[in-house]
Amino acid sequence: MTELISIRNIGPTFADALTAVGIKTAEELRALGADVAYCKLLEGGTKPHFIGYYVLHMALQGRPWNDCKGEEKKKLRKRFDTLKAKHFDQDQSEFERILDQIGVVASKRLTPELKGAPAEEHPFNLSAL
Repeated sequence: MTELISIRNIGPTFADALTAVGIKTAEELRALGADVAYCKLLEGGTKPHFIGYYVLHMALQGRPWNDCKGEEKKKLRKRFDTLKAKHFDQDQSEFERILDQIGVVASKRLTPELKGAPAEEHPFNLSAL
């Protein structure tokens, strides 16, 4: 397995953020693709930043980070805004995010099969404790 930092534009800090959300190798990152990986970062509490999003796209294409321009950049901006709206909870505090990660509180992002399910069927039901 290849380290994340072997990919152009992925430095130690970006690699640490990816590892924190379960993306540990260059192969895993390439298999997921930029959009899915960025969604994982957002859901893990990373604050949205357009430059980070397009740098990830450029990295997976082996291009310099600042190579994104014109129409390509405009299209990526629209995708970024859509992903941010769907996958970043700006009202969740850092403390809530950590509790969510370790399973102390239920995620606000329920899977489709759990939406509308009785509370006792939710994976983080603590009422029996």
